Amino acid sequence: MTPRPDWRTRVETELGFTFHTIGGAPYWDETACYRFDAAEIDTIETAVGELEKMAIELVDRVVRQGSYERLHIPKVAWSAIEQSWREGHKNLYGRFDLRCDGQSPPKLLEYNADTPTALFEAAVVQWDWLQSHWPDRDQFNSIHERLIEAWRNFGLKRTCVHFAAVKGNAEDGGTVDYLRDTAVQAGLDTARVYIEDLGWNGNRFVDLENQPIEVLFKLYPWEWLISEPFGKQLLSGAVRVIEPPWKMILSNKAALALLSEEFGEHPNLLPTAFEPDALGGTVVQKPIFGREGANVRIVEDGKVVTESDGPYGAEGYVYQTQAALPSFEGNYPVIGAWVVASQPAGIGIREDTTPITRDTSRFVPHYFE
Repeated sequence: MTPRPDWRTRVETELGFTFHTIGGAPYWDETACYRFDAAEIDTIETAVGELEKMAIELVDRVVRQGSYERLHIPKVAWSAIEQSWREGHKNLYGRFDLRCDGQSPPKLLEYNADTPTALFEAAVVQWDWLQSHWPDRDQFNSIHERLIEAWRNFGLKRTCVHFAAVKGNAEDGGTVDYLRDTAVQAGLDTARVYIEDLGWNGNRFVDLENQPIEVLFKLYPWEWLISEPFGKQLLSGAVRVIEPPWKMILSNKAALALLSEEFGEHPNLLPTAFEPDALGGTVVQKPIFGREGANVRIVEDGKVVTESDGPYGAEGYVYQTQAALPSFEGNYPVIGAWVVASQPAGIGIREDTTPITRDTSRFVPHYFE
């Protein structure tokens, strides 16, 4: 594809997309796109629905059996998880990362269930790209509309929702600002706060203006939150948190091993185990609390073929049978399939020149006919 000559100005000024370049290299990439047919999109959508159904069933099983230790979830969080699940606290969104080749069934690589990013790019930026090139074609993308509908169904009409991310992270900040905008479009009152500025006055959480925080959307992992000085208060129910605590069951990669145990040879799952010897052939070693492709190793016959560095792995690893990503002219795509309120909502594609998808991997748009 030939990129739009004014795309940088357009996405910055009209869309507010400021993190399109990372370290001088393109993150948003219009030099190529992926074309699907309607049957391929239907296959992905069906697989996402199946995967979300299995994930929800896994949460119920873990809560009933109390098998939190297998997920390395600290005991301090167990009661909050159980309470949020049994009281039916709603979740907002998640992203399944899939291996797709257009021929065999899509395979789950991992589930970003708590703090997924690349949302704004998938919902808004690639839709703008499609309208510029082919307004008569389609895209698997109802993310924006479904987010607005989901906020309306949270029952928060008379409550201010505070949106929080860490300071100094352009991608996290852009994602939170976008989600806040969808909540505003749903008719909700909102406010912005940084994670570093959350305050506890002895009775409740407050922002820098000393305004009470009753509902908190946080783009910050639960496993980090509960280790913060105010983590115990968050778990106490003093504030309603989105995503709810029960998402901790799905937001670490040990859940991949439990899904493999529970649902066996399901066509959309890859065999995954806690020990590498349980699997044959080439395996992918993933840290239980890893993020954005860090500390991933591809191991063949006991030898590391390729790996990425990073700070994760202290809690241990899971081992997944490798399903090699398809290569298009040396580019390896991963399909990020979105669910909103547990319903399939669209896809975004991340592409890298290596088989390990990282936080710097390019976002490439798609369409279908």
